[in-house]
Amino acid sequence: MRITVIGTGYLGAVHAVCMAQAGHEVLGLDLDAAKIDALSSGRAPFFEPGLPELLAEGLASGRLAFTTDPAEAAAFGEVHFLCVGTPQQPGSNAADLRYLHAAVESLAPHLHRPCLVVGKSTVPVGTAAALAAKLAELAPVGAEAELAWNPEFLREGFAVEDTLRPDRLVVGVTGEHAEAVLREVYAPVLALGTPWISTDLATAELVKTAANSFLATKISFINAMAEICDATGADVTTLADAIGHDARIGRRFLDAGLGFGGGCLPKDIRAFHARAQELGVGSALDFLGHVDTINLRQRTRTVDAARELLGGGFAGRQVTVLGVTFKPDSDDIRDSPSLHVARMIAAEGAEVRVHDPEGLANAKSAHPELECVDSVEDACAGADLLLHLTPWRQYRELDPAEVATWVRAPRLLDGRNALDASRWAAAGWTLRLLGKPAPSPVG
Repeated sequence: MRITVIGTGYLGAVHAVCMAQAGHEVLGLDLDAAKIDALSSGRAPFFEPGLPELLAEGLASGRLAFTTDPAEAAAFGEVHFLCVGTPQQPGSNAADLRYLHAAVESLAPHLHRPCLVVGKSTVPVGTAAALAAKLAELAPVGAEAELAWNPEFLREGFAVEDTLRPDRLVVGVTGEHAEAVLREVYAPVLALGTPWISTDLATAELVKTAANSFLATKISFINAMAEICDATGADVTTLADAIGHDARIGRRFLDAGLGFGGGCLPKDIRAFHARAQELGVGSALDFLGHVDTINLRQRTRTVDAARELLGGGFAGRQVTVLGVTFKPDSDDIRDSPSLHVARMIAAEGAEVRVHDPEGLANAKSAHPELECVDSVEDACAGADLLLHLTPWRQYRELDPAEVATWVRAPRLLDGRNALDASRWAAAGWTLRLLGKPAPSPVG
């Protein structure tokens, strides 16, 4: 099929490349000429495993191209995917939908033949119905420009896999024709046995926001338990293992630590609560405010724990932060808990050095007050304290005895409870973990 992807940010670039990989002819549209030039020359604008290879393959095959012209995209596509961002509004918890509306307003006037417009962006419930009305009003073809909603469930670091082999496909449609078209689009994915859920527009919108809210709640729940464990001397990891054996609960995402960040979960739970308030049912989602508070408090608790390890103050101390992205296998620093902690510590007078396998360029640009160091050894040299805040594999594979020769003092706070604490203690390190007793240093 001939498919367009409107917006070539994280979601759009991945979707365009993967649709070409699935055998469709794909044209990506973005008004950012620099981004289009980069993609057209085979340069991915962000780090995502597997994306550069598939981008090059799609361009070489002739099935993938990019443009800045909405009229060209409208003439090209049978199916148009809306993949623009829906960030948090400045000064509000609500979602900022102006980019999404602008995308429809730029595309619709050029739609002169029947087509299907499919939203993939995460939006407040009710957005799809409003966009369907706008599309019918502005498109010369009128109501024959149908609208459907097909939420994305991508995990950064696994986005290519999640697009080509998703755990489910959800489509919100208003008629059989739209569903038939989407079944054709996703035929290669459905051939793998992927579950297909067809529903109305509102339910499809709610699936994504409900899923993110549940995940955020689960993470904040175990972090609340970590606070209780710190107050009582209990072990939150063992607690999570025990309750995770209950099939009604499950063990995944019950890892206590610094909490969640990124461009999705924080803004999505806030926007969901804000939309519920607009609908007059805000009290139903009041608990999401507590979820958000617990998550943000983990950052303050981490700073407090680091301060205690240094005897009560940061002034004149060198602190090394390992990891600045909000999660491993990504270069995304949006709402990064580790960067937030690094900035809070720097504000208290510490000399803060940061390292990350992929996120340093973004960190340098956004936070020039932090010293970004390319090698782990140089970042650790002379440190009074190490903070392990993003669980990259590279950090888990460090030799604690060797690292001890780099630092001024072998002190470590593992903000993700992801390192082998016994191994670090055996190498003489003084440790602090979140929600569990740390083994005593040996020697």
